[in-house]
This record gives sequence, C-alpha cells and structure tokens, in this order.
Amino acid sequence: MSIDRREFLAATAALAATTAITPSRAGAITDPPGDDPLGVRGDFPVASSRTYLNSAYITPSPRQSIAAGQAFLESKSQPLTVGALFAKVEKVRVQFARLVNASPEEIGFVYGTTEGENLVANTVPMAPGDNVVIDELSYEGAFVVYRELEKRRGIELRIVRHRDGAVPASDFEPVVDRRTRLVSIAWVSHLNGFRHEMGAIADIAHARGALLHTDAIQAVGMLPVDVRAADVDFLCCGTYKWLLGGFGLAPFYIKRELLDRIPMDHFGVFQVSKDLPDYRFELETTAKRYEYATLPFAEVHQLGAGLAYLERVGVGRIEEHVVALGRRMQDGLLRQGYRLYTPPGNRSAVVSFYFTKPTADVRAAFEAAKVDVTVREDHVRASAALFNNTDEVDRLLAITQRLV
Repeated sequence: MSIDRREFLAATAALAATTAITPSRAGAITDPPGDDPLGVRGDFPVASSRTYLNSAYITPSPRQSIAAGQAFLESKSQPLTVGALFAKVEKVRVQFARLVNASPEEIGFVYGTTEGENLVANTVPMAPGDNVVIDELSYEGAFVVYRELEKRRGIELRIVRHRDGAVPASDFEPVVDRRTRLVSIAWVSHLNGFRHEMGAIADIAHARGALLHTDAIQAVGMLPVDVRAADVDFLCCGTYKWLLGGFGLAPFYIKRELLDRIPMDHFGVFQVSKDLPDYRFELETTAKRYEYATLPFAEVHQLGAGLAYLERVGVGRIEEHVVALGRRMQDGLLRQGYRLYTPPGNRSAVVSFYFTKPTADVRAAFEAAKVDVTVREDHVRASAALFNNTDEVDRLLAITQRLV
C-alpha cells in the first residue's frame, strides 16, 4: 500500500506529538444589542444584522469555527501530510466522544446524517417479514430509506403516528414486536422540536431484541446527549446545525458491543489497519472502520472549533437558555390564540405553530422584518440558539400578533 497511509498510521499513533492547526481569534467587534446571558453574541456575525430564529434549519457558525476553516485552507498553500490531517481527525473524535459520553473507539465519521441512517439500514441483519419502526415526526429522508428497504429486502415499515405533535414512548409498545429488527427515531424532531423519551424507547426496543438508532442532528449541541444513559445503539448527526460546524461531515456512534455484529457497507484504504501479503488486508476493528475514504478536513477543523466552543460555554447552560426562549415563544403564541404543533411543555429550542393566513403573506411578513424562520405550507417553525435573546423572541411575537 501507499507510503501516505503508513505515514497516517504512524502519525495517529503519536497523536500527542502532532501540531494542530489553530484558528486565530477575529479582531474585536462591537457586541450586538440586547441581553446576552451566555456572553456569546459578539462571536456570531448574524446577530448584528438579522433576527435569526432558524437554527433548526442551519445554525450560523461562530467566528471561531469560521477562523478554523480559513486557517486550514490557508495552511494548504504549503505542503500538507496525510499523517497530520488524520491526527486532527483523532483529536476531534475524542472531543465528540466526550460530548456524548462515548469512547473514541465508538465514534466514526461519515458524510451526513442520512448516510448514517443508510449504514444502519443496510447492515443490521434483516430477513423478509421482519419490520422496522419509525414515527411520523422522523426526517423525510428516513421514510425514503425504509420504503426502499421494504422494496429491496421485503421488510415491513411501521410508522407510529403522532398525537397533537407528540409520540409518547408508550405508543411504541403495541408496534414493536419480536420481528422488529430496528427502531429509528429522531432524538428531537425537525418538524416541531418534540423531544423523545430515548431511554424508555430503548427499553421497549431491547426487550424485544430490536436495536435503536437515532438521528440526533437536532439534539447534539442544543441539549446534553448521553448515549450511555439513553442506551442507544447507533447515533448520527451532521455538524452544520447545533454543532456549529460545516457541511459534509457527520459523527457516527455505534455501541462497542455491536462492532463485531454490524459490518461495513463501503470499503476503502483508510479502513486498513495492516497490510498482508498478496494485496490482502486487516481492517479496523473500531468505529474507524466506517471511514472508507478521504474526509473533508476543513470541516473537521471547523467541527473541532465548534466542539471546543460548546465545551467552553457548556451544553447544559445552552439547553437552559434556549428552552427558556422556546417556552417564551410557546406562551406568547398561545396567548395570541395560535394552535401549536409543538406539544405543551416540550423542552427544546424548536417551536412550531399553525397559521391560517395565506402562506405567501406569512412568509412576506417575516422577510420584511428580517426575522428568519422556516415557513411551511401550514405551519411556521422557529428555533432559538445560544446567541438569541428575549428581545428577538418578542420581535417574532410582534409579527405573529399582526398575523392572527
């Protein structure tokens, strides 16, 4: 095999001795107006120009993440080594593992949340007549994955319906049975922010011999996630939302006990741990085995900076702040007479509500006020991030008051 790959193996073995590319802090700026409980608004350029309540769509990056990506691209003007590049990957792997209470050996990197869903769907052992259970609040991509699985592998897709925007864990009880091989749900729904009872659903799945996968892109970074406490088997999340990173990178968690049971579905040089004679190889035995090709290294650096930022601020503090903003939205909308898609008392940053005005009028009202939300056919989704404040929530409520 190539010298580059051997260099990579040697460098990652000596990770502590490598030199990381570190971003420089941007120059001093004037803090945006308004309260700032977490002391972060000055790091987010968007806070100076708009009222951005749309982080469930794409979360703006702080200056530190932007600087990390720029620093990496500038470093590429000089020779780079594969070993140094992958040494950074190992450092970020440790950071993410710490964030979700996993071990680094249980973390791999794929290219998107849906790739993680595909990896699980295509490798968990299933036979015709087995079933997969998801719920109605899942991301649309999950429905595509499992409908194709129905056609190609003869399994049954079972969909648990929501009730007034909620899917209690108890609603999975009558649907999950001894032929269920996989339960796959979003930790937090992208549709309305509903926060699932992960531990209770894991108990239901495991009691019947099924595995539990979670799309956690709307959870990790917005609220504390503990894969051990929740007892999930798989987790995947892209980094361009609450992890404050870029596109094309998604940490993938697999429980250590499953590494021998869940094979790879793609193959490439970076999975090789040892060269054998006659072009044969031994492959990685940790979650690195799912990293079959070159990773997007600029995004790795951005993710590293985003994770460092979250660790400095504290995800527990972020959760407390954004849940309070979400509750302020819920209470204000209810007082104005709106019907919420988000169930009462839900603890997340995402709030969705139904409207009766023409969709074009609703969209125009938010655009004219420079308030960013997601307007769908019959409901609006607003989502507060760590840099938002009560003034911005009240600005949204002033618009909705005019749309009643």
